[in-house]
Amino acid sequence: MAKAKAKRVLKWQRDPEGMRLRILEAAKQEFAAHGLAGARVDRIAARAGANKRMLYYHVGNKEDLYLAVLEGAYEKIRGEERALALEHLAPPEAIRTLIDFTWNYFLRNPEFLALLHTENLARAKHLKRSAKVKSMHSPFVEMIHTVVRRGVASGDFQAAVDPVQLYISIAALSFFYLSNSATLGVIFGRDLLSKQARDERLDHMVALVLAALTGKSSAVFGTTKRIRLDSIYPTG
Repeated sequence: MAKAKAKRVLKWQRDPEGMRLRILEAAKQEFAAHGLAGARVDRIAARAGANKRMLYYHVGNKEDLYLAVLEGAYEKIRGEERALALEHLAPPEAIRTLIDFTWNYFLRNPEFLALLHTENLARAKHLKRSAKVKSMHSPFVEMIHTVVRRGVASGDFQAAVDPVQLYISIAALSFFYLSNSATLGVIFGRDLLSKQARDERLDHMVALVLAALTGKSSAVFGTTKRIRLDSIYPTG
């Protein structure tokens, strides 16, 4: 009997990091779908192939688990942003690349937007407990700052804008559109998530931001056809 018990213990302790990652992935899906209040530890454990005892052993209680998921979500996006190597691109191309990445990351990771929504409803109560999040963002802000400085020095950009404000604007252009696409689609009578609509939105965001940074017309940067207003709002 003691031997059987030892085998059971070894089965879930053999790969503690793998089990922790499975728990965090299951928790991310649960929190994204149900929020913190609606999430159930039983469902998380079942999805991860674990039990409550294992979950508490590897991560902690429900709020600890939620914070670990939040930190992991930020770590993932910041890591992929670093891999863009924006410092090796011409400044306008670096900004274009960042906008493209942000837009497509949000499209590929809707659970990230759901987690942000949940935490904002909580007024960042849990994020304030994190010792990791601020340290992850400092290098990211510096990366954008460097791109902007290079752009001003090369004459591509007109002024050295605040890198935090610039990133918030880039993220907001994507976040608002995607998080409100259902209601906006009904209001304006458009499928805002069709491929054509997504392509047009990305093109519009790139043109808008580069026009603001360079002082040139957004028409210089856009690639999609300009739409006549009378085709959208007929006067007859």
